[in-house]
Amino acid sequence: MSEVKLYSYFRSSCSWRVRIALNLKGVEYELVPVHLLNNGGEQLGDAYKEHNPNAEVPALLIDGHTLVQSVAILEYLEETRGAQGQPLLPADALGRAHVRELVNTVVCGAQPLQNLRVLKYVGAEKKMEWAKHWVSLAFDGLERLLAKCATGKFAYGDAVSMADLCIVPQIYNALRFGIDMSAYPNIMRVHEECSKLDAFQKAHPRAQADCPPDTPHPI
Repeated sequence: MSEVKLYSYFRSSCSWRVRIALNLKGVEYELVPVHLLNNGGEQLGDAYKEHNPNAEVPALLIDGHTLVQSVAILEYLEETRGAQGQPLLPADALGRAHVRELVNTVVCGAQPLQNLRVLKYVGAEKKMEWAKHWVSLAFDGLERLLAKCATGKFAYGDAVSMADLCIVPQIYNALRFGIDMSAYPNIMRVHEECSKLDAFQKAHPRAQADCPPDTPHPI
């Protein structure tokens, strides 16, 4: 079996999604920390750009290939290891479409607008206000979508899916930006259920080898 390496930052929500997926699929991997702040950002170095030309995390070395972009990685894991561990997508086409709606609400509507390099560009004075505005706007829509498909314990039905993998890390970020999550009971319901699962617990920032012991965690 070829080696599996995940280039990750403990608090990166994109890396976090992939950690959960690897855990759910039962894929053993070596964690290679990439610190996004030290020395101006290790992801910006030429050595790391050989793995991810976008200078972002994660990058996943698997099956002899290096993959970047977290959702592409999730899709690859599902397509190559669909029968292994927990499926990340429902069996039916409509269910898969609904899960992808939820995924894209987070990965297109929230996370990119509060990404580290965006916040650096916005500036220290306005970054919290900026992030809170855009994540709240995305969560308003996500809450309504979850209410429409609230047919089980998780984001879509009674089984974990890609949607849950994307929602949980974004809640962590939302709390860091001071968002009042009491306005989003369906989103928090998803978090409560997912937090009971070992795959999610092992993927949490506090459980990562590169997480400083004095790091405050909002949830």
